[in-house]
Parts: sequence; C-alpha cells; structure tokens
Amino acid sequence: MSMIRDLRAVVRPSSRVSLRKDAGASYDTTRDPGTPSAVVDCAVYRDGARVASDKPLTPQEAMRQVRRDGGFVWIGLHEPTEGEFSGIASEFGLHPLAVEDAVQAHQRPKLERYDDSLFTVFKTIHYVEHDRLTANSEVVETGEVMCFTGRDFFITVRHGGQGSLRALRHRLQDDPELLAKGPSAVLHAIADHVVDGYIAVADAVQDDIDEVETEVFSPGRRGGVSRGVDSARIYQLKREVLEFKRAVAPLLRPMQLLSERPMRLIDPDIQKYFRDVADHLARVQEQVLGFDELLNSILQANLAQASVAQNEDMRKITAWAAIIAVPTMVCGVYGMNFEHMPELHWRYGYPVIMGITVVLCLGIHRTLKRNGWL
Repeated sequence: MSMIRDLRAVVRPSSRVSLRKDAGASYDTTRDPGTPSAVVDCAVYRDGARVASDKPLTPQEAMRQVRRDGGFVWIGLHEPTEGEFSGIASEFGLHPLAVEDAVQAHQRPKLERYDDSLFTVFKTIHYVEHDRLTANSEVVETGEVMCFTGRDFFITVRHGGQGSLRALRHRLQDDPELLAKGPSAVLHAIADHVVDGYIAVADAVQDDIDEVETEVFSPGRRGGVSRGVDSARIYQLKREVLEFKRAVAPLLRPMQLLSERPMRLIDPDIQKYFRDVADHLARVQEQVLGFDELLNSILQANLAQASVAQNEDMRKITAWAAIIAVPTMVCGVYGMNFEHMPELHWRYGYPVIMGITVVLCLGIHRTLKRNGWL
C-alpha cells in the first residue's frame, strides 16, 4: 500500500506544471528501420520494471515477449497514418471504430468500452505565452491523447505538437511498485497529467481575464468611462475559453465512470484514485464556466460603457449646439435687409446686442454645466 500512498507524488511532481511547449521532444531517433515511423517508444514492463533490450523493439516483438514471459507492453505513437497503425491494430485486436477515431483525431473526450479494451480520448491544453492580449492572440492550443487499455498492453496515440508523455513515462519507470499494477496505472497517470495541465492553464487564463477586467473597470477613465479597451480582445478571450470548455466538460463523465464503476481492466487499487482526478476536473470545469460568465459580464459592461461614452459625446455636442444657437439667431435677425430694425441706427446698438448675446451664451453654458452636460 506504500505505492498507493505515493501515487500522487509520482504522477503529479508539482502543483503547477510547466506551460512551455515540449515540441517534438519525445521522438526516438534510434528506432529500428522496421518500426513504423509514428512509434515514439515501445517497451515491455514486467514486475514494474522496463525490460532491457539490445535494440528498439517493434510492437510485434514486444507483444510476443509479453505473451511468452508476462507483463505488459506500452507503445507510444505520434500522429500515425492508417497504414502505420493498421499492423498494430491487427496485432492487438483493436476495434475498427476506435482505430478510425485514433487515426483521424479531432474527437471529443470520451470513454468507450470494447470486448477486450478501453478506448479513452483526452484533450490536452497548452497555454500560449504572450506579452499582451490582443484581438488576434491565441491563448490556448489543443492536442489529443488517445489511449487503448488492454489486459497486457497500453497504447497511446498523440496528436498535436505538444503534450509529450516522455517525462511522465520516466517518472512512472522510477516507481516499479506502481507500474506493477499494469496498464490501468498508466491510464490513471495520463489522466492525472492531463487534468494537472488544465489546472495550470486555468490559472494562466485567470490572469488574462483579470488583466482585461482591470482595464475595463480601471479608475483611469475620462468621465467615468473606459476609453482603451477593445471589445474584440474580450471576444477573442471568450472564444479561447470556449475551446478550453470543450476539452474539459465532456471528460467529466468518463472520469466518473472510471472512478465509480468496477471494470475488469482497471485495478481496484488504482480505481479509487480516479475519484481524485474527477474531483480536480470538476473544479476546473467550475472555473471554466465561471470564466465564461465573467467574460459575458465584462463584455456587456464594456459595451455599456461604450454606449455611455457615445451618449456623453452626444450631450456635449447638443449643449454646444444650444449655446451656438443664440448668436446664430441674433446674427440671422440682423442679417435681414429691413430698413426699420430695432436699434439699427443707434450708435451703441452693436456693442449692446453683442453683450446681450455673450451674456445669454454664458448663462446657457453655466446652466448646462451645472446639469452635467458639459
């Protein structure tokens, strides 16, 4: 039971995983020429330890060893073609529908049970670092990890340039007691690794939302209205959060099934730890839903502020138009060609009329300013 107590430490070495991209870091450049080019790693594990081999194993050779001596084989592939995956699918008896999904990718997170295997799809999320959020910023990148879990084999099919499992494989190999539990221990480790990634990305996205929220409601505004926030930036962030939501929400039900329903391919000692993964996933889902609602509120507030700013500008224009209307009217009256007009031939008529005009304009200006129009 000491292995079970240390399970979290093995698959979750830190509370916040790195957000930096590990692009293509897991390719095995020493693979045998007969091995499909999509195979990243292929190894046999027996009694919790990786079985040493003089040369890289092909999936067929690894499976023959397992059937002869016991243990299980773990095969990692990256974006295999139908031809590259067909031989492995035939060797391990994988269901054609699951094989089709694994090759074509772009699947929603799910768990499917077939006669002798489980097929699980995870969406991986990578946070894209940026100096400042813009209307064209890409906040999150998605990839996929598809897992085939059998009695004596575990196959991962990865799509996307990020989400490498090499570091996770090495951590598992450092804990033989855990690996001795078989393929279900690897499935849990990957699920926990993916959900930990969600937690880290959620923290980073929260920082972006806080930045936008601060700008929208910042005190440095003219007339109480924000002047520097582009609604397109908020909308772009909302689209990225929606992409995040599509990865998190559908995965909750599969994790609940793995934690609640007895399955012959899942070790009972491992199954209880899927509850922890499901709990963390539920919290991330609540965060993402909160992000969506908060961004809706921020967007509505920003649009309302823009409307208020337009109304304020229109009030100022209207106020100045009212002030200008006084001299316009006076000048219009005295611009008419009538011989007999009030004070037309009086020596002081012009300055008196101009003075009255100025007084009226100042009076209107004071009244409008007192009422907040200027």
